[in-house]
Amino acid sequence: MFWANYFAENTRNSPLLLRLQGALRGVHLISVSLVILNLSSAARPRRSLRSRNTHPLYPQWIEIIMRMNHPANKALIRYLLWVCGSALALLLMASQSEAQMAAPQQVVAAPPSAANTLLQFEDARHLLNRTSFAAQPREILEFTKLTKAQAVDQLLAETRRSAAFPAPEWTTRYERAYRPDMTPEERQAAQRRELVVRGLELKSWWTAEMLSTPTPLTEKMTLFWHNHFATSQQKVRVAQLMYRQNALLRQHALGNFAVLLREISKDPAMLIYLDGAQNRKGAPNENFAREVMELFTLGQGNYTEADIKEVARAFTGWSTDLDTGEFRFRANLHDTGEKVIFGQRGKFNGDDVITMLLKRVETSEFVVAKLWLELVSPDVDAAEVKRIARTWREANYEIKPMLRALLLSDAFWVSQHRAVLVKSPVELVVGSLRQFQFEVEDAAPFAVIMRQLGQDLFSPPNVKGWPGGEAWLNTTTLLARKGFLNRLFRADEMASAPSTITVATAASLIDRDMMGQRRDRAQARLATVNSNSARASNATNEMMNSPTMAGGGAAMNGVNQQLRGQYYFDSHKWLSQYAKTSEADLLWKTILAGPPVQATSLKYDLAGLRALALDPMYQLK
Repeated sequence: MFWANYFAENTRNSPLLLRLQGALRGVHLISVSLVILNLSSAARPRRSLRSRNTHPLYPQWIEIIMRMNHPANKALIRYLLWVCGSALALLLMASQSEAQMAAPQQVVAAPPSAANTLLQFEDARHLLNRTSFAAQPREILEFTKLTKAQAVDQLLAETRRSAAFPAPEWTTRYERAYRPDMTPEERQAAQRRELVVRGLELKSWWTAEMLSTPTPLTEKMTLFWHNHFATSQQKVRVAQLMYRQNALLRQHALGNFAVLLREISKDPAMLIYLDGAQNRKGAPNENFAREVMELFTLGQGNYTEADIKEVARAFTGWSTDLDTGEFRFRANLHDTGEKVIFGQRGKFNGDDVITMLLKRVETSEFVVAKLWLELVSPDVDAAEVKRIARTWREANYEIKPMLRALLLSDAFWVSQHRAVLVKSPVELVVGSLRQFQFEVEDAAPFAVIMRQLGQDLFSPPNVKGWPGGEAWLNTTTLLARKGFLNRLFRADEMASAPSTITVATAASLIDRDMMGQRRDRAQARLATVNSNSARASNATNEMMNSPTMAGGGAAMNGVNQQLRGQYYFDSHKWLSQYAKTSEADLLWKTILAGPPVQATSLKYDLAGLRALALDPMYQLK
C-alpha cells in the first residue's frame, strides 16, 4: 500500500494529471462565466419587481429570469446566456493555455539546465547517489563548490581500469578445471571447487572491491555491463574465466563500447555461456547470434529470423582453448560461404557482423535507453535518447562523452526524476555500508545477503540479466531488506567480537544449491557463520533438515546470523560530521533521495539513523 501511495504522490505533476487539472479548471471557468453573465443581465434595475429577500447574498438574478413570462424572452435569454457564456469560457481557457505555453516553468519547476550552474546540496547528493553507491556529507559539500559540468567531468576523470582490492591468489594463474581423464569423483570435486569455494571467494572479492574502491562509478559501470552482457557462473563453471571477464568489463567500463563489444564477443566465458564455442560450419548454433542482436546491440524487432541464421554462420569457428582459457579461432570450423545479413550480401565473418551492428543507429539508442533506466528515470524520453545516442555515435562510441551528455541533460536534474528508481540489492547493501562507513571484517556474508535479496553476483538469472526497477521489490525481498537494515543498526551487536567465518566454510553452506538443489533451502543453509564451533555446525545441520527453513523466515534468520560480528559502526564518530550544523533537515538530506515518509521526528543519534534507514524513502535513489 505504501508504494502505491508513494508513487501516486510523486505523480502530482505528471502530464496526465496536469491535463486533468486543466480540464477541471475549464469546467470551473465555464461555471464562473455563466454566473457572471447572469449577474450582468440582472444589473439593470426594474421598477416593477421587488425582491422578496433583502439579504445581500440572495440571488436576485434567478428571480428576475424566472419571472419573465414571455416565451420569446425566455428563449432569447437562454440563447444569449449559452453563446456568451461559452464564448467567454473558451476565451479564458485559450488565454490560460497560451500563458502556460509561454511559461511552462510555472507548471513544472525544473532546475536550471546550464552546465555552469553551481550545484545545490540536493543536486550534489542526487548526482553522487546516482553515480556511486552513497555520498558522505563532506563529499556533497565539496561538490557544491562545482558547477554541474565541473562535477560531472570530475567524476568521469576519476575512474580506474583495474580493481584496487587484491584478487584471490588463484586468479594469477590459469589451470584447466576439468580434464578428460578425471574420474567422476575428481570431476565432482573440481566442480565444487569452481562453483562453491572459488565462486564465493569471487563474490566476496568483488563485494570488497565495491566497498573499498576510491572510484565507485567504475564499479557501478562494471556492474551495469555485467548485467548487459549477462554471463552466469552456473553454466560457465570455471571461476578463473568469470574473473577474467569481470576484469575485462572493468577495463572497458568507461572506455570504448565498440572495443568492449568486440572483446566480449571473443570472451571465453561468454562463448561458453551462449554456446558460441559449439558454433561450427554445417551445424551452426544460433544462441550467441540472437543475443548479440537482441540483448547487446539492436534490441527486439530490429532483425529477422533470417538475420539470426546468417549471423550464426558468420560466427562459426569462434571457440575457446580449454588448456589456456583463451579465445581461439578454428578456421576449419568457419563457414566461408556467402551470407545475406541486414540486406547486405558478402562472405562475412564475426568481426564484419560487429562492424555492421555498430553502424546501426538502433545499437546506440538501445544502450543509451538502458543507461537511462539505470541513471535517470523509469520512463524513457525517446527524443532525448536519440539526441544522446547521436552524440555517442559522433564520439565513435567513447563511453565517457555519452555519459557526460546523459548526466548533463535536463532530464537528469529535474525534481520529477528524483526518488523514482529502486535501489538494487547491491546498491542497498554496499551503499549502506559505504554511507555509514562501516568497518567490515569479511565481505563474504554481505555477498550472500545480496544474493538473498535477489542479486547474486556472477550469476544473473538468465541471458537478459536482472530485470531491475520495481522487480526488486516483493513481499519476500522487502522483508529481507528490512531485516538487513534493522540488524545493521542494532546497537547491541555493533561492538561484538568478529566471528571466525571463513570463505571455505561459508562456501560449504551453499554447496548443494550450486549443484542444483532447492534455492530457498540453500539460502537458509547460509545462516551459519561461526564455522569453528562444533555446536554451531550441529545447529546448522539441524536447521538444514528443518522443513520450516524453506520459507521466508529462514532467509531472515540467515540475514541476522550472518551479520554477527562482521561489521562495526562508530555512530558517534559518524554523527560528529553534523556537530556544527543547525539545519534540522541536513541528516535526511544526506541520506535520503527525498523527504522521509515515516521518520518525521529525527534526532542526531543512532535511533535517528536507524529510523532513516528503515524509512521507505531509503529504498529509492
